[in-house]
Amino acid sequence: MRKGEIDIITLGCSKNLVDAERLMRQLELAGYKCVHDAAEPRGEIAIINTCGFIGDAKEESINIILQFAERKNQKKLRKLYVMGCLSQRYREELPIEIPEVDKWFGKFDYLGIVEECASAQFRERPANYSLSAPHNASVIGAPAEVRGKDYERKLTTPKHYAYLKIAEGCNRYCSYCAIPLITGKFTSRPMEEILEEVRWLVGKGTKEFNVIAQDLSSYGLDLYGEHRLAHLVDKMAQIEGVEWIRLHYTYPTDFPYDLLPVMAKHKNVCKYMDIALQHCSDNMLKKMHRHITREEQDAVIARIRREVPGICIRTTLLVGHPGETEEDFNELCEWVKKMRFERLGAFAYSEEEGTFAAKHYQDDIPQEEKERRVDTLMAIQQSISSELLSQMVGTTQRVVIDREEEEFYLGRTQYDSPEVDCEVLIEKGTRNKEQGVKTLKIGEYYDVTIIKSEDFDLYAQL
Repeated sequence: MRKGEIDIITLGCSKNLVDAERLMRQLELAGYKCVHDAAEPRGEIAIINTCGFIGDAKEESINIILQFAERKNQKKLRKLYVMGCLSQRYREELPIEIPEVDKWFGKFDYLGIVEECASAQFRERPANYSLSAPHNASVIGAPAEVRGKDYERKLTTPKHYAYLKIAEGCNRYCSYCAIPLITGKFTSRPMEEILEEVRWLVGKGTKEFNVIAQDLSSYGLDLYGEHRLAHLVDKMAQIEGVEWIRLHYTYPTDFPYDLLPVMAKHKNVCKYMDIALQHCSDNMLKKMHRHITREEQDAVIARIRREVPGICIRTTLLVGHPGETEEDFNELCEWVKKMRFERLGAFAYSEEEGTFAAKHYQDDIPQEEKERRVDTLMAIQQSISSELLSQMVGTTQRVVIDREEEEFYLGRTQYDSPEVDCEVLIEKGTRNKEQGVKTLKIGEYYDVTIIKSEDFDLYAQL
């Protein structure tokens, strides 16, 4: 156990990661050393940032909490705190089930963690010390004179890329999704604050910005009364030092089409769109409360591809939702074959208490059948991905180098998001005609020639 050291474990999505990064900065300003996702935790305090989205995520969060509870029982840990989505959702039940946790904090009220930890560091607090914050604010409490800007954080990603959270919450209320119950109503961050954060990150060496929210399509509607995602991206693209901007988690209903000319215009806006479609069957889209038809959804995708030629579309599909018939699933499979999405993920329905589906539908599809449907879809996508990647062989692509291993440098094209998409492997020691053997640098961009493809990865040379 190391005095003055805090282990922070982040589970779930990149939005949780941003929360953890902001918390870490405030704790370090309070005098602690923070270690993120350590292979061997040794801190005197542990903070678990949980996910509560679906059953598997909840189970993982509980297991991690129990592991650290056992460390506390063994006197290897002095304090254990839990925050995030699971804690937000079950903060009345969990303290009874896991009494070893010293305190439970929700997704937005974890400022108290800093209060708990900083009290040992700041014996005499300034008169303006404040821990108050609005429900969806990014403020992490600390003395005002040392806190810095609310968006400042300690990056856990390689410094050349970061996640940029521009909003919190969701107003869509899809039948299966508990996120609105956890995060509350959709709340945009002010545009100038976001742009200031981008400039701050550029000053720290960040070049790639993965823009995230639960629903990017709605950005600005609550603050400005109109879509402002296009305006935000346009402003970001003009900031010196911004090499790549990538968009995650748009929504097909009420899609902001004014975004498309901006994507087509700026070279540093990646030709990449993460848009969660979930299904294609009109029967299922209605049951899921997606407020769109297959025809309308197909029209959205067609327009995106038409106005941004060469765009890479990533989507996510949900199978096994109550009421999904074999006919619905077969329609989905044929649709995936037809649409040929460049990137695709699938997950099985998990009944979440409090949702419309849990209240009004019977979870009547066996788990084994749900998993079969996931596997079937991913097998189809594997074939599509293999074919699409093979078409890149012989082309020149700009890649950013993320890391190096014993034999290869590993990078990504503009069509690939960190950790979830394809990688480009460049063998060490390969020669460039003009420069001979070249050592590549992490975080730098290079033009490479694609020489080989596999189902989900590419190989290249300088």
